[in-house]
Amino acid sequence: MFFSDPSKRNTFQRRISDGDLVIVYERHDTMKAVKVRSGSDFQNRFGVFKHSDWVGRPFGSKVTSHKGGFVHLLAPTPELWTLVLSHRTQILYVADISLVVTYLEIVPGCVVLESGTGSGSLTTSLARAVAPSGRVHTFDFHEQRAALAREDFEKNGLSSLITVSVRDIQGEGFPDEFSGAADSVFLDLPQPWLAMPSVARMLKQDGIVCSFSPCIEQVQRSCETLRSKFTDIRTFEILLRTYEIREEKVKGDREDAGSPVGSLPRKRRQTSTVEGTYLSMERTHSVMAKPCSETKGHTGYLTFARLACI
Repeated sequence: MFFSDPSKRNTFQRRISDGDLVIVYERHDTMKAVKVRSGSDFQNRFGVFKHSDWVGRPFGSKVTSHKGGFVHLLAPTPELWTLVLSHRTQILYVADISLVVTYLEIVPGCVVLESGTGSGSLTTSLARAVAPSGRVHTFDFHEQRAALAREDFEKNGLSSLITVSVRDIQGEGFPDEFSGAADSVFLDLPQPWLAMPSVARMLKQDGIVCSFSPCIEQVQRSCETLRSKFTDIRTFEILLRTYEIREEKVKGDREDAGSPVGSLPRKRRQTSTVEGTYLSMERTHSVMAKPCSETKGHTGYLTFARLACI
C-alpha cells in the first residue's frame, strides 16, 4: 500500500479500494492502521464507521459516523506507519530516520544492508528511499521477529523492495554474496564493533555505514574499530522539541504586559449599551505557543563513517 512509484504519490488522485490499508486519524497522537474490508466497520469514541462508506473516497477524506463524529482517512506513509506499528523492539522515530537516510546518501537504486530489523520502522523508510529499482536486505537474529516484520512488509506492499533474513550479523557477518555490493549499511546491534570487519567487505568503494547505539560507551568502542578502515567518522545525538499552538482566553491587556514590541493588533467589535452609546470591546482570545510538557529526549547516538579508499 506504500506507493513507492513516484508517479503514484499524489494522494489526491488515489481513491480507497477494498483491501487497502488506511490510517484512521483522530488527532496527532491517536491514529490506527485499518485494512478496508466491505461489510466491516470501525468503532471508536466517535461512533461506528462503515468500511463500505470509505471505498471510492480519495485519501485524506473526512468521514462521519452514525453519531456525527468524524475521522480522517490518510494514505499510509513511512512516517505514519512509524506511529502506528506494533512495537516488538525499541524503534527509531522520524527525527533519527531522516538523518540516517540523508547521511547514508540513499537514493533510488541503492542497495542497503540493515541489521537488525526489529519492528521495521527504519526499514520502511529505507525501502521508500531506494524505490523503485533498489533493494533493502534486512537481517534479524530473532526468527519470530523477522517473520512478523516480513508479514508487515507484505501487508504494506513492500515485498518487492525488502528481503528479510534470519542471521546473527555480530557472530557471522553479512553473507558473502553482498561483498562489495552495498551502497550503505545500517547497524542497530548491542556490539556493533564486532560487525565492522564484515561491513568493510560489503561496502562499495566510498560506501557509508551508520551505527545506532543508546550508550556512549558503545560509540567509543565502535569508533576505535572504525578508524582502521574508515574515515570521516561523525557521531550525532538528536534532541527534538515540539510546540503546542492553541488559542487561550486572556483578560484585557495582560498579554501585552512587559512586551518589548508593544501591543499586538487585535480585532475590535462594537456593542450597544442601554443608553444607545457604543463601547469598544477588545478580543479576549489570543494564540499561545509553548513547548510541549512531554518532550522526548535522548533516543540514541548515530555514528556515521565512510569506507576509506585504499
